[in-house]
Amino acid sequence: MQTVFAPNLLAGKVALVTGGGSGIGAGIAKLFAEHGAKVSLVGRTVQKLESVAGEIAAAGGEAMVHAADVRDFALLDEAFAATVKRFGRLDLLVNSAAGNFLSPAANLSANGFRAVIDIDLCGTFNACRAAFPHLSKQGGSIVSITATQADVPTPLQVHAGAAKAGIAKLTRDLALEWGRVGIRVNAVAPGPIENTEGMSRLAPGTTADSLKKRVPLQRYGTIEEIAAAVLYLVSPAGAYVTGSTLLVDGGTSLIGAGPFLDMMGA
Repeated sequence: MQTVFAPNLLAGKVALVTGGGSGIGAGIAKLFAEHGAKVSLVGRTVQKLESVAGEIAAAGGEAMVHAADVRDFALLDEAFAATVKRFGRLDLLVNSAAGNFLSPAANLSANGFRAVIDIDLCGTFNACRAAFPHLSKQGGSIVSITATQADVPTPLQVHAGAAKAGIAKLTRDLALEWGRVGIRVNAVAPGPIENTEGMSRLAPGTTADSLKKRVPLQRYGTIEEIAAAVLYLVSPAGAYVTGSTLLVDGGTSLIGAGPFLDMMGA
């Protein structure tokens, strides 16, 4: 499915995307570049970041890479500083770095729970905080990738649900505090998205086929559709939207936790 926008919606803008080396983050970075933004890709694996940057350059865009773990504020701060030094400003932040796995709560270790909270929730705050001094100079937009587990009680996902619920609250609080300096803060909650690591981890094998039959729209979403939703939020079309979480899930939040209950044999 191809989504059509007016060209160059982000001309003259500079964006930093965490988790930009693969999956949804990479898709967002490429769409931003296609619309004229200069893009800084941040992640833990330089090879993946450089591959995406190469695709952007081959398509006529401009991108830089910076290796950093979102759990390390100092490294993130350096990434933002390097971005502004090269491109002269920062207008957009997309928080796409995440970690997840399936685990019954009774078997989930304290370290496993903390790891997902640290990457998803603390990492999102770290990036937002590091971006603030730059975005506040002229205003800008932040979009965090969250998940429907933030609102839908979901077995095997207590760690991810807690992290994503935290991101939803963080989004609203930051939108309230930072709106006065021209920073809009929103989130996008994808449903099952094909060709992502999250889908391969959370719905492996025949589970994926069972889930697809339950999706009200009867198909999985695409990375391009999530990127398009983020583009809307950061573009002039979304200029009066802040503190919101946009569901882009094909209606899966309407069916509740059924697929995950099936995994538990309920």
